[in-house]
Amino acid sequence: MGRLTARKPVVKITIGAQSRRRPDTLAVEEPLEIRVAGEPMAITMRTPGHDVELAAGFLVSEGVIAQGAQFQTAIHCGGPGTGGTDGNTYNILDVTLAPDVALPDPDLARRFYTTSSCGLCGTASIDAVEKTSSHAVADDGASVDSAALVTFPDRLREHQDVFEKTGGLHAAALFDAETSDLLVLREDVGRHNAVDKVVGWAVLADRLPLRGTVLQVSGRASFELVQKAVMAGIPILSAVSAPSSLAVDLAEASGLTLAGFVRGTSMNLYSRPDRVRVDIAMPA
Repeated sequence: MGRLTARKPVVKITIGAQSRRRPDTLAVEEPLEIRVAGEPMAITMRTPGHDVELAAGFLVSEGVIAQGAQFQTAIHCGGPGTGGTDGNTYNILDVTLAPDVALPDPDLARRFYTTSSCGLCGTASIDAVEKTSSHAVADDGASVDSAALVTFPDRLREHQDVFEKTGGLHAAALFDAETSDLLVLREDVGRHNAVDKVVGWAVLADRLPLRGTVLQVSGRASFELVQKAVMAGIPILSAVSAPSSLAVDLAEASGLTLAGFVRGTSMNLYSRPDRVRVDIAMPA
């Protein structure tokens, strides 16, 4: 697994049995500094891997780009500074945008530090959190069969290779709403990073907006995850756990279908339930 996992010693205690020391496999967490045209824009704690997708998806979430053609290249820089004298740590990524794309304003760009659990910790004000998407999801005619939707969490879990070894990663996957085909899956210590990697995959494949798709996430549905889905043009977001009240507010305002507690044979639909097909008619 390379830099995705690390081995650390651990003391294993079992009640009624002798304690023992053994190695344990952990998910790697390292900082990634994202630069645009050489200027630092953000630092996020992430699981190494798919860094270019992570940066591309992050720029979509921030409203810097909205199409694959607007993302030109990205290169890892060596060590602190630009000289690379400390060797390439692969923890600094410099992005070049297409010539016609406006660079983030240095005075307005979000220069922040994000932890693996929260991608909004450095935002200066709540006003800066709300973004205007280039892709309207309210008019997306996508629909998904409820019997298929309830299988997405298990299918997500089945493909979490690093989680199987560590038990310490979130995952996000994109499904085709009509065919239920799994399009892409990414893992990361941060749920917001996993989603950014999925969106970044679409950027590099020039597939934005992601109309007719379902974003399945392994944890709860936060405001930020709803925002990321809306910014990428994803009409349906499904979460294994609960949404927050602000996530529901944004989903309702944006016309996104938000499903929570998608487990076993049931789910809760918090907004736009008309996109989820069921055999028995839903209450009005």
